Amino acid sequence: METLPKPSTDSAPKPSLNKLLVFSDDWGRHPSSCQHLIRQMLGQVDVTWVNTIGMRPPRLDRVTLARASEKLTGWFTRSKADGDACQGDAVAADDSVCPQVIDSKMWPWMSHSWDRWLNRKLLVSQLSQAAQEATVITTIPIVCDLVDHLPAARWVYYCVDDFSVWPGLDGKTLGSMEDELLPKMDAVVAVSETLVDSLSARGCQAELMTHGVDLAFWQQATDTDSRDHANSPLALFWGVVDRRMNADWILGLADAMDEISIRLVGPMQDPDPRLLKHPKIELPGPVAFERLPALASQADVLIMPYADLPVTRAMQPLKLKEYLATGKPVVTSSLPTTDKLSDVLDVASDPQQFIDWVRRRASGEVDPNQADARRNMLSTEGWAAKAESLRRFL
Repeated sequence: METLPKPSTDSAPKPSLNKLLVFSDDWGRHPSSCQHLIRQMLGQVDVTWVNTIGMRPPRLDRVTLARASEKLTGWFTRSKADGDACQGDAVAADDSVCPQVIDSKMWPWMSHSWDRWLNRKLLVSQLSQAAQEATVITTIPIVCDLVDHLPAARWVYYCVDDFSVWPGLDGKTLGSMEDELLPKMDAVVAVSETLVDSLSARGCQAELMTHGVDLAFWQQATDTDSRDHANSPLALFWGVVDRRMNADWILGLADAMDEISIRLVGPMQDPDPRLLKHPKIELPGPVAFERLPALASQADVLIMPYADLPVTRAMQPLKLKEYLATGKPVVTSSLPTTDKLSDVLDVASDPQQFIDWVRRRASGEVDPNQADARRNMLSTEGWAAKAESLRRFL
């Protein structure tokens, strides 16, 4: 990709932070890092959250049809304002302050110039008032055509993934849009060192801010006596089940251990079909976010067996610190993010090592040094501290 100029670093004073316009995944649909961060600012800053059409190209499949149904419902039957936005929110408390949510009407394609022209027209007409003198945060590059057309005071790109290599997305188009977005930003924040280095290689200076975690949520008391998998050890994963997962490692684990259940919890997006057929592998689909601590309490070991791919090398999975916060043993594959955490979890560099670590942890073997290291690490990783760091970049 071509070399891009750095975001502006001039000494002009930043506008006072009293109004935010946020482009990200749909509010309340699932608890993303951006939602956790913005939740810390609600009640202090006027927040408008924009639900977009997303980045996945439409296809003739169940995922697209379900998503289209959600979008049409939001466009024509729901108006979310103030407290109404809390309805269906995965982690909002009863007394939560919620943002103004705009379900923006968009054309679902973006690969051609006329697609982008139409979406720019649609979004500018819907968002000009909300953008007036606002600081804009975006986690998605599809807003690159709006920067010069919305009356915002400041633009910040919160880079959470490398969408140019994400399974199922139009990587070429999204990579090109990010190239256009970067030089227009006043600040860029990235969640992993790999992303920071990638942006730097393209001439963009980004600040590193890793994900946080809600310790109280993940350490809440749960009923550990209600195990629903008989007496066999349970290895648990939660998140999107897709082609980023190393299916060979999971299948090898299932075949190697006579007594084990493997549960992969979360939405399925074109996973390896072999995972659907193995008798020891359960794929129950998505569950409510608030149920995850209870599911974790039933598990003997939490697993994160991602394949070594460009997209996974750039990730800092949100679930990683969630796993650690539960106090359960954690076994992962070797990736840039996990390699740096070998003092708080077990990192496997090959399939046999993955099987060996899972077998040892599922049998009850623990490393007391890991528990101490986790407490030290997580003590400064709360979302409130991360939100304060983000405010400094804004």
